[in-house]
Order: sequence, then structure tokens, then C-alpha cells
Amino acid sequence: MHHLAIFASGAGSNAQAIINYFKNHPSIRIALIVSNKPQAGVLAIAERENIPSIIIEKEKFFRGDAYLPELKKATIDFIVLAGFLWKVPEKLIEAYRNAIVNIHPALLPKYGGKGMYGEKVHETVIANKEKESGITIHYVDEHYDNGDVILQSKCPVMEDDTPNTLAQRVHVLEHANYPKTIEKILSKPTITR
Repeated sequence: MHHLAIFASGAGSNAQAIINYFKNHPSIRIALIVSNKPQAGVLAIAERENIPSIIIEKEKFFRGDAYLPELKKATIDFIVLAGFLWKVPEKLIEAYRNAIVNIHPALLPKYGGKGMYGEKVHETVIANKEKESGITIHYVDEHYDNGDVILQSKCPVMEDDTPNTLAQRVHVLEHANYPKTIEKILSKPTITR
């Protein structure tokens, strides 16, 4: 049985899609929700879904134990970033090498890196008159939006798009692809902890 932790900073629409997908899964369970924002909507989702949650504090996350004891206590063996806006500290990456994935709302390597998240990504894609955008699911390493790409999925950018309308099309791709991709990764026999 795989125990997943979902790290999220916002409303949690991707977290909800993942929770729904794995609700009665025989070998994958969402065991923990982790957020860096006490008011994040994802915490209400965790409560409603009866999933334990923790709110992390910056100093302990980056200069302390990176919450590794809490993750180990929950027997977490895989971490899913779903709109988590902090960089993951090296201590956590080392402990979960090739077992942390992220979803980015653009086609990396374009429109990634520090400060490129959410609406800022969509604004920049539109301003640069791109013809397509999409999502990138990738492993997390020591650099923002840099790990090995697992999957990309594309959608068109329309001439009359706003950041909001483009975001809606990108969200559809996220919700359709992220849970399935996580399942595919975890069904490979190579992940052992």
C-alpha cells in the first residue's frame, strides 16, 4: 500500500481530483495533506474527506527537520505537489529522491522557475502570443520546475483568451492527467521505501 502526502498552498482543486480518484483504490491511499497556509482551502477539503493534515512553518521546513518525522510517522512513501508554492528543501528531496512529483501549468522548460505560478504563467503565455500551452508533470529536484518530465499535455491558446479562460482549459488537463499519472508511476515495481 502506497501512502501519499499532498502538499498544497491554495484552494485544492487538484488535491480534490486526486482524492476523488484514489478514494477506494486498492493500493494507493491519500494519508496526509500538508499546507503552508492556515487559510488554504485544501485544509477544508482534508477535514471534509477525513484526511489528517498539518500546517507547516517556514523555519522548521527549510532550516529544521523539513517535517520528515511527521511524514515518516504517517508512513508517507510518495509526495504530490499540487499548487504548493514553496521550494522543496534539499533534506526532503534527499529523503524522497524520485518520489516527489509536481504539476506545472505550462509546457516546461518554458514559463517555469521562480515566481512563475498560477495566473502569472497564463498572463505570460498570452502576452507572448503562444499558440499552445498545457501542463507538465515532473519529478522534483533541487531547482524550481527542473526535474525529469514525466508527462506533458497540450491545449490551444485562443486569440481572445484571458488568463482565467486559459487557466480553465489547463485545469481540465490537470484534473484529467495528474491522478492517472501518479497511479502509473506507483504501479511500476521500482518504487520501494
